[in-house]
Amino acid sequence: MPVTFAADLERLRTGAITHRALVEEFVARIEADNGRLNALLSVSADDARAQALALDALQAAGTLDRAAMPLAGMVVAVKDNLSIEGGPLTCGSRMLASFQALYTATAVARLVEAGAIVIGKANCDEFAMGSSNETSFFGGVRHPHDDARVPGGSSGGSAAAVAAGFCHSALGSDTGGSIRQPAAFCGVVGLKPTYGRVSRFGLVAFASSFDCVGPLAATVDDAALLLRAMAGADANDMTSARLPVP
Repeated sequence: MPVTFAADLERLRTGAITHRALVEEFVARIEADNGRLNALLSVSADDARAQALALDALQAAGTLDRAAMPLAGMVVAVKDNLSIEGGPLTCGSRMLASFQALYTATAVARLVEAGAIVIGKANCDEFAMGSSNETSFFGGVRHPHDDARVPGGSSGGSAAAVAAGFCHSALGSDTGGSIRQPAAFCGVVGLKPTYGRVSRFGLVAFASSFDCVGPLAATVDDAALLLRAMAGADANDMTSARLPVP
């Protein structure tokens, strides 16, 4: 079932759980069920633990500024057509099965700067072309609540990961419905932002004049937190909107 960031944030604030222990809860769910769902193509458990320990150290020292890092402790999956330096970037294709990203997408970097913890890369239709998440070279994604149904696509891995409780939220990309449709199929919140609101730097393009990076989450509030952290002008993307972020 989806896990809301608001509920876990309260546990973190009160000291009922550490960031490291929270990450272990998500890792346990992934290990128990990702083999069946195939929602995540890669799991960066050790990197996530390291990010969590760094947040725990800040909290222990009394220097964790949650106003400056509003996503501190939010566990996020990233669709595997968004780059993270040194990590896999397959786009669901055999062609890129061994490719390692050379830099980090702006949207991902901004989430990490805001305290988000990246747990892994989510499966998708090959090169984000599909509406069922059955065309990935690495196998299709199963619907988290019904094996006989598809999760939608092309961000089906992201939607399924959120719905299965593998992460609080996930990033997807939407060209003609690839966030909104799988969100609807899986019963989570998905948002395609206005074109240019979120930088496309680091997104492997399907159709550059349509592509939008956007959030999938358990609640509207969580999706709004993600969007606020990601949004804004980016010098690396001249199509990003030069508008203030409300």
